[in-house]
Amino acid sequence: MAGLNDDAQWIILMGFLVSFSFFFLAMVINQSTVVGQTTAESVIEFPKNDIRDIRDVIVTNTTVSNSTEINRDITVISLSRKNAVIDYNWNTGLMIHYNNGVTDYNENWTSL
Repeated sequence: MAGLNDDAQWIILMGFLVSFSFFFLAMVINQSTVVGQTTAESVIEFPKNDIRDIRDVIVTNTTVSNSTEINRDITVISLSRKNAVIDYNWNTGLMIHYNNGVTDYNENWTSL
């Protein structure tokens, strides 16, 4: 910048300053939209209806004599239709484990 006069130097420096501030504002706005989007998606992706349906099927089919067959069928159907891994067992109560890759849900249920 040795060959330019003082007015031209100020114009070039102000151009750099304005372009840097536009770049900085664009980065800040971009990050704020990403944070808001992922927060909203996490609320939408919770599969409460899928968990309710699976829980209802497990509770209504507990009187069947062949529980290992029912357990295997529920696991295969939930994996193929809902893309979720389901596991449950009856010890002192019903323990249900649900995992679809995004949501991990555990429930302990006892009846009186």
